[in-house]
Amino acid sequence: MRRRLLRLVVTLALTGLATAYVVWKIDVSKTVDVVGGADLGWLALALAIMVVTVVPMAWRWQQLLAAKGMHDRLRWLLRAYFVAYTAGQVLPTSVGGDAVRILETSRRHPGNLAPITGSVLLERALGGAATLLLGGVGFLLAIGRYDVGAYLWIELGFVVGTVVLAVVFFARWARPWLARLLPLVRALRVERPARGLYEGIHTYRQDGRLLGSVFCLTLGIQAVRILAIWLTAKAVGVDLSVRVFYVMGPLFFLIMLVPFTVNGLAVREAFFVSFLGSVGIGADPAFATGFLFFVITLLMSVPGGIVLAWEGLRGGARRPSHV
Repeated sequence: MRRRLLRLVVTLALTGLATAYVVWKIDVSKTVDVVGGADLGWLALALAIMVVTVVPMAWRWQQLLAAKGMHDRLRWLLRAYFVAYTAGQVLPTSVGGDAVRILETSRRHPGNLAPITGSVLLERALGGAATLLLGGVGFLLAIGRYDVGAYLWIELGFVVGTVVLAVVFFARWARPWLARLLPLVRALRVERPARGLYEGIHTYRQDGRLLGSVFCLTLGIQAVRILAIWLTAKAVGVDLSVRVFYVMGPLFFLIMLVPFTVNGLAVREAFFVSFLGSVGIGADPAFATGFLFFVITLLMSVPGGIVLAWEGLRGGARRPSHV
């Protein structure tokens, strides 16, 4: 009960601060005009990119599951992804969608909760590493052209954190050091899920070739998805080089993982206003970019909503035969 109350307080505080910042920065009437005048062609292209890239994401997940002896059809995994997007509209950002994917898949493969959780979190970790690598490339391209130094320090922190986590989960020599944390983990009563999570990810260290190919695929997916943000900005007249968005995109994707938001409400728009403002873009078009990108993610949840409604009418989802 106390944990839920604390979570609620933090969520409301974060959302309130972000809302106050946005309201202070924008002119509501001008922002409405910018949103209303957005180019639908650019927005449609951005939406198409986001939808089409779900296919390689589902295939990536299929390979990670198959490596642990769990075989599923690509069609069902696509369904799981779109349903997760729908769940993410009411649960804490993309983390809530991941939880739904884990729950549904564990029902199809009883007794495999740990490796299923490991596959989903490994996907998320690879996605974070890929976006950070793209951010580093974007940083090199932006040197001497854009003043986004404060954000680059934040991004550097994420890079260091990603490297540390990679060592923790994959390096055998790190296990004795982790064992020293057992008293703390037991005191917090999270030993069982923590151990299951660690083992679920650690076992992939034996699949080096798979991890390498999946990472390369993830790098390509994230590179293309960042273009969707750039196209959304172009739709409202933001005239910036795409290289800026390869610095911004990784940070945005990571911020959207913060669990203390109501579907990223206000936090997303505040980030767009702050980051794009640092490179000379007005608050109104910056806010419009963030808001319209939210609309795109909202539209991505429609297929999942249709699937859930259809399955509800039919009395629940059937379990199709595995591959």
